[in-house]
Amino acid sequence: MIVKTKKYQLSTGQYMKVGLKNILKEQWWVVLIALAICSGTFFLPSVWWIIGAVIALILYILFWVIQFAGVPHLEQGKMFFERLSYEIDSRQILIKLNPKQGMPVKWDMIKKAYTTKEAIVLVMSKVQFIYLPNKIFKTENEIKFIETILKRKGYIK
Repeated sequence: MIVKTKKYQLSTGQYMKVGLKNILKEQWWVVLIALAICSGTFFLPSVWWIIGAVIALILYILFWVIQFAGVPHLEQGKMFFERLSYEIDSRQILIKLNPKQGMPVKWDMIKKAYTTKEAIVLVMSKVQFIYLPNKIFKTENEIKFIETILKRKGYIK
């Protein structure tokens, strides 16, 4: 079975939101480093340990915000922000710009996947992912079919 979706354009705001969520879930341990820096207050009492840790954490998050804000303006990232349709089967995901132009993405290029109540997200790297909102599927069975493929491939449980 091949699931053919409606055309969908990922907005830059949605891209930044999902991308930052992925980064914060993947690199949660950065908060532990900030807490370790804050614990320097116990050895050398000073408020500067806390201020330094907070500034470092804000700069780290700001770094990723800038990264996600810049990707839509790069030439190699522009394709993901056009109106695309998808053809998904158990072999590959075909990202189609129009009926004649498309790009296949093999399942082994997907690092992880997760589902939310409004979308399916297929993560390829820290800044590249495929966001498939549920509204682009024609029926609920297509969503369940894709979730079955993801379970069989071992991306979700």
